[in-house]
Amino acid sequence: MRMGLAHVRAAALGGCLAMLFATAHADEGMWTFNHFPSAKVQQAYGFEPSAQWLDHVRTASLRLPRGCSASFVSATGLVQTNHHCARDCLQQLSSPSSNLVQEGFYAAKPENEVKCPDVEANQLVGITDATAQVKEAVAGRDGQDYGRALREALARLQRDCAGGDDAIRCDVVELYRGGVYNVYKYHRYQDVRLVFAPEESIAFFGGDPDNFEFPRYDLDVAFLRVYDETGQPLNTQASYFAYAPHDANEGDLVFTSGNPGTTERLDTVAELEYDRDVVLPESLVYLAELRGLLLQFSAEGTEHARVAFAKLFAVENAYKARLGQFRALVNPSLIESRRRAENELRAKVAADPQFQQRVGDPWAAIALAVAHYRAVADRMEVVEEGRGSQSDLFAYARLLVRAAEQRQLPDIRRFQEFTDAGFPFTRQRLLANTPVSADLEKMLLRAWLVQLRRVLGPDDPLVRDVLGAQTADKMAAELVDGTRLADPAERKRLLMGGIEAIKNSHDPLIRFAQEVDKQAQIVRRDVEFNVEAVERRNAGAIAQAMFAANGTTVYPDATFSPRLSYGVVKGYDENGRHVRYYTTLGEAYGRATGADPLALPRSWVRARGDVDFNRKFNIVSTNDIVRGSSGSPVINTDGQIVGMIFDGNSQSLGGDFGFDDTVNRAIWVSVGAVREALTKIYGTTRLNRELGL
Repeated sequence: MRMGLAHVRAAALGGCLAMLFATAHADEGMWTFNHFPSAKVQQAYGFEPSAQWLDHVRTASLRLPRGCSASFVSATGLVQTNHHCARDCLQQLSSPSSNLVQEGFYAAKPENEVKCPDVEANQLVGITDATAQVKEAVAGRDGQDYGRALREALARLQRDCAGGDDAIRCDVVELYRGGVYNVYKYHRYQDVRLVFAPEESIAFFGGDPDNFEFPRYDLDVAFLRVYDETGQPLNTQASYFAYAPHDANEGDLVFTSGNPGTTERLDTVAELEYDRDVVLPESLVYLAELRGLLLQFSAEGTEHARVAFAKLFAVENAYKARLGQFRALVNPSLIESRRRAENELRAKVAADPQFQQRVGDPWAAIALAVAHYRAVADRMEVVEEGRGSQSDLFAYARLLVRAAEQRQLPDIRRFQEFTDAGFPFTRQRLLANTPVSADLEKMLLRAWLVQLRRVLGPDDPLVRDVLGAQTADKMAAELVDGTRLADPAERKRLLMGGIEAIKNSHDPLIRFAQEVDKQAQIVRRDVEFNVEAVERRNAGAIAQAMFAANGTTVYPDATFSPRLSYGVVKGYDENGRHVRYYTTLGEAYGRATGADPLALPRSWVRARGDVDFNRKFNIVSTNDIVRGSSGSPVINTDGQIVGMIFDGNSQSLGGDFGFDDTVNRAIWVSVGAVREALTKIYGTTRLNRELGL
């Protein structure tokens, strides 16, 4: 469980539970770059990644902070990622007369490359251990005092690392749930432009029915380019991956370098039970309702379908992932295995009276924090967390209101997204010139108002203050029709004007957000101090017990920070049959029916006679990944790209909680398929030359 979150983050990928605190086995593990088990890889596969090899992989890899991974693939800032990671950019650059998501995009000339309104790329340039500083800052503190001291220590570390430079982003990464703190220093690039994307029908061939399945036949690829502060393509001569000359074969050792999202493999039994009994069931109900609303909205016309497409994809993807997580947790053997391992570690702590006196009973303390969260979760999740931010206009209003207040505080007392180190990312979203659909906004805001009244009840003070006797329909329409926040110039005016501009604003959505934010900040601080701080303090104590029992041979939970995993190209057995490790382009043509979601785009139909049907299309391997790894380069021992992660199979949907290398598989696009498509289907001459195809 990650308390304070509205839902369990889509995990994303991995099957059965690995015993808690046991040494990682087989190809399990999402390893940090500064503690990668090179000797273990050497022992298993005869290849030992050197420090130089690891540095090259680290600097050629990228994080896209909206939730994906990527990599440099040329000396002039060319970036490769998934089509679904560039979908928001494609939709933001589209119009009723030009649907780039459906039609694709290619910049035949450099001047045709178009800036993505809201894309940032982060390149990790340094990792510093800050555990001692954090531990010293919180020593002897408890409760709210601990929470404040921790927040201030983290903010200070970020500020000192970034040094006031907006081109630098610094994150304090909490590893082993508070046992270790590292400062990750990134180069931040916010001028990222679209170069190429295929049509949606081949990038997501098979649609939602094939999502998290294999065999697959998807060209889920897009190319972007990073530009420097002078407006020129970034010089990445020393930090990019070349394309491998050949596709990977069965048994090949491969690595994935990406940013896997939050996992819960080190959570306590109390936290897992809360996920199973409350968080996941409620999340599934909410997502199912939202999916129905978006489907109904999309059916009302072509333009409605276009503007809702990206949100509908995200909701359908999240629902399928959450369902896989829920099925994993309701399997009694998973939590019972965790319970046995937890009891074993507790017994080791009890056998050391001095250690136990120092840490107390951290499992009991976390259980109490879970109980506290149960009491405030409804308000936290519907008022503060993600259900309200489905509306872009409401999200803008809340960010503007909160920025005006937070930016008056000392840096170390602000919420992380408003600190000097974190604010450039928030500012980019606020000022991005992204189109807004009034019809979609009314539907989403209405849905949230209905949630607010239903979850909190009609007599709740907040519900009475913001809704009164009005219907959700009427209020949503008045707020959207009356606001000027769809205009980025107005958002910039309010942001630059600070607290006075917000106080003097008559914008109905700003005034509405002010009312909501009063309650939202109260519950957020309650959760930060009485839940998250308790969890961090006591999870850190559990981590110390783990280190004492097993050393640091265990990899930390994923945190959407750069990680490296290793595995082999390998098929698997399913329902008594063997699933081959690859599919081919010819099989994609054979699977096509001409009707969505199995309709190939016209470009592919026209090129049918030119395409090598035997070319490998999608490939699976035993790499341990979760959501956030989308767009990760798959590289061979020579440091060359052989593919790019875009999904995992259905067996991997419990990967938030563990990993089983017999059936868990990462799914990726082969470089051979990308080469074949670019040269024989799309004729992207300039791009082909840059990639050395």
